Amino acid sequence: MGAMVCATVHADPELELVAAVDPSFEGLDVRQVTGVDVPGMRISAHAEAMGEAGAEVVVDFTRAEAARENLRWVAENSIHAVVGTTGFSDSDYAEMREEFVGSNCLIAPNFAIGAVLMMRFAELAAPWFETAEIIEFHHENKIDAPSGTAVSTAERMAAASGEWIDDPTTKTVYDGARGGAGPAGIHVHSVRMRGMVAHQEVILGTTGQTLVIRHDTTDRSSFMPGVVLACKKIAELSGVTIGLDAVLGL
Repeated sequence: MGAMVCATVHADPELELVAAVDPSFEGLDVRQVTGVDVPGMRISAHAEAMGEAGAEVVVDFTRAEAARENLRWVAENSIHAVVGTTGFSDSDYAEMREEFVGSNCLIAPNFAIGAVLMMRFAELAAPWFETAEIIEFHHENKIDAPSGTAVSTAERMAAASGEWIDDPTTKTVYDGARGGAGPAGIHVHSVRMRGMVAHQEVILGTTGQTLVIRHDTTDRSSFMPGVVLACKKIAELSGVTIGLDAVLGL
């Protein structure tokens, strides 16, 4: 993902790639890893390289444990942050809100614009249905379940409506067959399968009808328009913003 972000930023005429950080590729010419030809740029293992290069926005696609440290440094140095990392806790968000006072931070569980719209549509539909379940599908290497997108979708649906019927299940043959019960009892099912990238279905039901809202990511390039948009709009936000909705005007 990092290599794709570098290439996308470099290709945009309104943005400039000034540094790349990845301890796994420390010292390599950025061209070897990303295919981006920036003369003299080598990949660093340390966040300080971004400050030395004069970065105005940092894009973080790592893991939660690494992102926590990265974002502390970014906030301390008054640099804006665009974050695609998931797995943060409520205490993480609270800490970030305290830290980002001289710059802004946007954290999005999904940068695919279609996925953001899918979450918004599910939120709008929620008050009109009594039952709902979420099924998310990801590649075999995704370590967390459910996905950040599924968690965010369930939270937004639960906030939009608290009137959901109780799960009628009294007996399960296999433990976990009904998935995990999220906010307001909305069940979330996680599929991990080779050949998948990132996909989600929200299924809502009421008397005599069902509504299925589905988004499919078939290539990681789908995230890049959202990342670029966030990089360009982050300075207009304030403090910590969760979700891409703010820059889409939703």
